[in-house]
Amino acid sequence: MTNTGLPDGGTPDRWRVRFRNSKESNKPVRKIFKNPIVAFLVDILTIIATALVLSLLIKTFLIRSFYIPSGSMLDTLQINDRIIVNELVPNVVPIERGDVVVFRDPGGWLGPVEQKAIPLTTQVTDWFLSAFGVTAPDSDVHLVKRVIGIAGDHIKCCDANHKLTVNGVELTEPYIKKGESPSAVEFDVVVPADSIWVMGDNRGNSEDSRFHKDLPSKGFVNKKFIVGRAFLITFPFAHFSWLDNYSSVFKDVPNP
Repeated sequence: MTNTGLPDGGTPDRWRVRFRNSKESNKPVRKIFKNPIVAFLVDILTIIATALVLSLLIKTFLIRSFYIPSGSMLDTLQINDRIIVNELVPNVVPIERGDVVVFRDPGGWLGPVEQKAIPLTTQVTDWFLSAFGVTAPDSDVHLVKRVIGIAGDHIKCCDANHKLTVNGVELTEPYIKKGESPSAVEFDVVVPADSIWVMGDNRGNSEDSRFHKDLPSKGFVNKKFIVGRAFLITFPFAHFSWLDNYSSVFKDVPNP
């Protein structure tokens, strides 16, 4: 005997009827999913949903896209170039001299930011697309510069040859825009802990660390403001290339 009170293998009639009815009720659903067109659409939707989730995770923790709103990094980066940024820098991967970095305004660098009237539909679309790294509507409130000095570095401009020195080593900077000098502004600074000193490659048209020494940041960028290191130009396709950090320029610079 079983605990049903029926002989072994026995099944109440009402259970058999209910089971049979449940199988019958599921037949239309099974037929729908056996339809090749419906099955194809379900597969496509599943692939799209998976891709969007992966894109969201990648954008949140690994990389994201920005566009270049100004000419401060000419000729390395052109206005409206789109770049990919490694967000593991500097919290997981250490930042290096020569890196091109994207960072949030450390305070007062951008001045008053003009608030543009944006239609609600555009705001919603930008929010959704930016969540997956397709657009970068906040690029205007970020800055892109090259790292010249890291924590502890002594940076000075200029020596007898009109070049920058880092920890006493003279730099020959091939990334500077043709026709520009290393700096028309003299300075002598030591980079504090957890910070960097940055300059644009278009030295004559870059509001970089040199011009913000009167602010609370003293012209330095604390690592908490750094979004990551730019490593790839993706658009326009004619500009597609890897971004060099010119490690050879800094290879002889000793640690502070």
